[in-house]
Amino acid sequence: MATIRRFFADRGVLEVETPLLSVATATAPHIHSLKTECHLVPERCLYLQTSPESAMKRLLAAGSGPIFQICKAFREGEQGGLHNPEFTLLEWYRPAYSARALMDEAEALLEQILRVGSVRRLTYGDAFRTYAEIDPFAASTPSLRQYATRALGIASQTAASLERDTCLDLILSHCIQPALCQQATWLYEFPASQAQLARIRQGNPPVADRFELFVAGVELANGYCELTDSKEQRRRFLDDIAVRRRLGFPHVPIDRRLLAALEHGLPRCSGIALGVDRLAMLCSGETHLEAVIPFPISRA
Repeated sequence: MATIRRFFADRGVLEVETPLLSVATATAPHIHSLKTECHLVPERCLYLQTSPESAMKRLLAAGSGPIFQICKAFREGEQGGLHNPEFTLLEWYRPAYSARALMDEAEALLEQILRVGSVRRLTYGDAFRTYAEIDPFAASTPSLRQYATRALGIASQTAASLERDTCLDLILSHCIQPALCQQATWLYEFPASQAQLARIRQGNPPVADRFELFVAGVELANGYCELTDSKEQRRRFLDDIAVRRRLGFPHVPIDRRLLAALEHGLPRCSGIALGVDRLAMLCSGETHLEAVIPFPISRA
């Protein structure tokens, strides 16, 4: 923690603190929030934040300049060797930074803490073509389902109901991540359907300006060139809510304060979130988060 704070202090990045409770939360279908009752707000419900992203972007829109935060984040249903419902995040944002510039800075931080050495940079498409022998952009959804059945051992009846991005995520986690154990690797240029809060870069095919870092096969960080268009962000929120409804997941409200901040004007910027517990685990040579979290959920 001291090294992280010194790193950003030396670079003139301001440490901030944002609320853990908010009337809004992540709409992404695969992220589930914890909530609590609060009679002091009209909604009578506050969500424990899955990340500080929304509030930090509101600070950026208000003119904060470069900022970072180390905080607790919460996600329902995430428990296992690399997950705990309560975890620690390092998140930082750099106005005017490109994806490449932010990856460079993240590598500089990790070199001080983890001594990762050279970090390879590999496009999402090249990773799939190299390690799964499939083109994630050109392959049809039925062929991805067949791949999940054949290569991953998923029952054909189950695979038949999988969404396209679910198939891609399964292939990434089961076929590609294990191949990234030998060298720290950035994956970038994700499918546009996996943009979440990232800008879409037009091309053939269009890709999300998103980048993820894997160290020893562990997903350690996830970053974006941030979306600044409030209308596009609202459309994505509504699309997420429609998917949640179709899958039978709980409804969550749209983050109207974030949309207002984007409308006011979010500067062109890039941001990244890094799992501090996973970083501590890798530093200590452990393979399970419980080895570095004094009070995991089982002993909370």
